[in-house]
Amino acid sequence: MFRVSISALFFVLFAFAGVCSNEPAKQDPGSIPVYSSFDGLKPMLDINDDTLRVFNFWATWCVPCVKELPYFEKVNAEYASQKVKVILISLDFIEDIETALIPFIKKHQLLSDVVLLDDPDANSWIPKVDKEWDGAIPVTLFKKGDQSSFIEHAVTYEELINEINNYIKR
Repeated sequence: MFRVSISALFFVLFAFAGVCSNEPAKQDPGSIPVYSSFDGLKPMLDINDDTLRVFNFWATWCVPCVKELPYFEKVNAEYASQKVKVILISLDFIEDIETALIPFIKKHQLLSDVVLLDDPDANSWIPKVDKEWDGAIPVTLFKKGDQSSFIEHAVTYEELINEINNYIKR
């Protein structure tokens, strides 16, 4: 005779409901991908397809970065049904992931994908993102297919929307 506990049954039902849901999967704030070198992150930046990827380089300790994050979250929600993906690339220190970055993500309820880049050799990888980038954050890289653009300052919501709409119209 086969017996199933009530808790096991609920687990299966909730797990199945999550698989069948139309809601996009949300990243668990406790499981942030960490790239210890830019070479590990680069394939994400080099994807060449018809999805617009909006990469924002930021850190929890950067006041202008924190100020613009709600714009990226709003875009992430507004364009969820379109081929637009927001990726927040944190430049926080690896030793602060548990004490600063994860609590920040939870507190601000960030739903965009967050990754941590922990490559200390910034002088070698910054020009690979954009030759004109001086290393200051926040900056945003827009990439769709073989087209890209770069904004080297904190963006306004209007700038962000305008740039995204320019790519969508192409």
